[in-house]
Amino acid sequence: MIGLDTNILLRFILRDDAVQSPRASALLQKLSTEEPGWVTLVTIVEMVWVLSRSKGLHRTQIAEEMERLLDLDHLMVERGEAVRTAFACYRTTHADFADCLIAASARAVGCTRVVTFDRVAARDTGMELLAG
Repeated sequence: MIGLDTNILLRFILRDDAVQSPRASALLQKLSTEEPGWVTLVTIVEMVWVLSRSKGLHRTQIAEEMERLLDLDHLMVERGEAVRTAFACYRTTHADFADCLIAASARAVGCTRVVTFDRVAARDTGMELLAG
């Protein structure tokens, strides 16, 4: 298994660097189910941040690109099902991706509720607003 940093995956998705993008694509093409690439949750969150803040992509574009990445047989994504659930939430709400992932990850491990002070997260991800 080969760990993949955020910049490798961004160059692969964006194809925005004449030198690094082809190298990233070549690396991903060499991966296989026997020797897959490993993508951490931190990498996923960082990619969403870069794609939205630095590149200005809309959340539906980001979700589509990331879901295509998740569909690659030769990539293993940490907590992959929770990540998929988080992108479904992110695509259709106003919640930040990180909040969608927090809610999806907590539910995936059996949390009966997720509490927050964030009103948008509570409304859009099903977290419970901790009001006092």
